Amino acid sequence: MSVKTAKVWLYVKEFKGEVNSSNFELIEEQINEIQDGEFLAEAIYLSVDPYQRTFQLQFPIGHVIIGRQVAKIIESKNENFPIGSLVFGNFGWRSLTIVDPKTFKNKYDLYLLPDIGQLSSSLALGVLGMPGNSAYYGFLDLCRPKEGETVAISAAAGAVGSIVGQIAKIKGCKVIGFAGSDEKCKWLETELGFDKAINYKSENIEDQLKKAAPKGVDCYFDNVGGTLSSIIIDQMAMFGRISICGAITSYNDKRVMVPSLTNFHRRNLRMEGFMNYRWIDQWMKEGMFEMLKWIQEGKIKCQETITEKFENTPKAFIELFTGGNVGKAIVKI
Repeated sequence: MSVKTAKVWLYVKEFKGEVNSSNFELIEEQINEIQDGEFLAEAIYLSVDPYQRTFQLQFPIGHVIIGRQVAKIIESKNENFPIGSLVFGNFGWRSLTIVDPKTFKNKYDLYLLPDIGQLSSSLALGVLGMPGNSAYYGFLDLCRPKEGETVAISAAAGAVGSIVGQIAKIKGCKVIGFAGSDEKCKWLETELGFDKAINYKSENIEDQLKKAAPKGVDCYFDNVGGTLSSIIIDQMAMFGRISICGAITSYNDKRVMVPSLTNFHRRNLRMEGFMNYRWIDQWMKEGMFEMLKWIQEGKIKCQETITEKFENTPKAFIELFTGGNVGKAIVKI
């Protein structure tokens, strides 16, 4: 049997301030023969997500960069994971991984992909995976939108925000999205059907939001935190609901503006943060398949920014924080 070598990205310098290439190092690692109960997975697609910026800090220098991937099983000594199957795995930034399923305690960290027909398996990292389910449950369960209400979304052109907006339209809401370029705003309005998209970098956010939502915002899905979120929360309607999915503005800079608590008191607002794993038991029973149905019905459009080659994974990750992606950012191996 020929010796196989995996490419692996390591975390070699602590994330402080802006992420750059010096935080990463590419190495090669020899792959041993698999043992009984194990299988060997070859990465097809890697996911890059903002959460990795903060979660990686839990691990020591020299650790493999964390992350999820879609892989193909190329060797197996486990009848539950046959050769040729596609698998979703929390394997990190690796091209080859020996997997012992018994070591995975979380049911969402390892599973065989369900049949999704002719759709790309990369969607398991986006609309059918963590971002899509974050949008589905984080919006519907926490914001509880009603038909005719006004919904605002920050980072609306991203993997989660773009899905939240489309779900809000399905539920009969008016949707206002915030994005960082005219091109993204045009895409939100013309392709995804947002009622209004506001370029937070070039437009007067307060004035534009007042025009778009003269009666205030009923539901706010927050992906960014900071000044933008403070402005939006200042224009919430009575009994408004705020779902906190992320705070990307604080990932590189902790000195950010926070909203005034006065508005929460005066307007009876409710704000709740979440981590997507709180709904894990429901993902495989409802969330994934409801999203799949909406895709097949043409109610949800899936946009991916694909970066080619494993070697370019850090580049794809860094661009998340500079607005380089539209929809879900994926690396194709």
